[in-house]
Amino acid sequence: MSHNSNSTNNHNKTIKIIAVTSIALSLTACTNNQNTPQLKTNSEAVGVSIPENQTNPKSQPPAKIENFNFTVPAKFQGKTVYKVEPKNNEKVIALTIDDGPWPKTTVEMLDILKQNDVKATFFWVGSSLKNYPEIAKRVVAEGHAIGNHTWNHLYKRMDAATAKNEIEKTNELIYKTTGVKTSFFRPPGGYLNNGLAAYAKSQKNSVVMWSVTSADTDPRAKYQVFVKNILRDAKPGAIVLMHDGGGNRQRTVQALPEIITGLKQQGYRFVTIPELLEMEK
Repeated sequence: MSHNSNSTNNHNKTIKIIAVTSIALSLTACTNNQNTPQLKTNSEAVGVSIPENQTNPKSQPPAKIENFNFTVPAKFQGKTVYKVEPKNNEKVIALTIDDGPWPKTTVEMLDILKQNDVKATFFWVGSSLKNYPEIAKRVVAEGHAIGNHTWNHLYKRMDAATAKNEIEKTNELIYKTTGVKTSFFRPPGGYLNNGLAAYAKSQKNSVVMWSVTSADTDPRAKYQVFVKNILRDAKPGAIVLMHDGGGNRQRTVQALPEIITGLKQQGYRFVTIPELLEMEK
């Protein structure tokens, strides 16, 4: 009898403890539900909306991105730049990518750059930027530099008003889309005498050309040729020309990993155009 009585008492105590605990948990849940939503992801819990392609914290835009400007060092304002002579002949090189943003190709190139921890400089065409603003936002969010490549990518000679419109309309959309202002300009086709470069220089922009080309606009060349061209001609302070838009650039996507690997094996470090110009000796 004594053994059964003790068992009954212990059983009753257990029931009471469970009951009290359940009530306490219920009260806590009710109190929390009055003020907070059900537990979600970390970003949702703090009220942050992160795009699907930017869930990695390293991909987030720099602080105060809306005030972020790509400015030109004084000695390069209003000048045409083909390459830089870096201090101590440091093995730095700048990859530049023209004619985007572009569906699929730009995204694939961004993935490759991210995987290899490489920053590049993208020269955007305004009419393409208008069509693919979300891709542009990702480019900026992942820390790449931006330049202006006109609105319509025209080669023809144009008057001052047309040249101004081609450049300023693109600048305005870059700012409206990404919060970024840029003073770096690249003339379509590298044409320096059709009015565009003159207007850019009048605004103290740096007209950025190149010293190494992948030749990736050659419709007949295999992607291995693009790799060979760059690895052969690379020099400290070089500016490399490639394309992500304006046509099918799948061969450039294929070439990019080998270009990066080959340049790293040669001892090069990748910098953006704004960074490169700051390194002039």
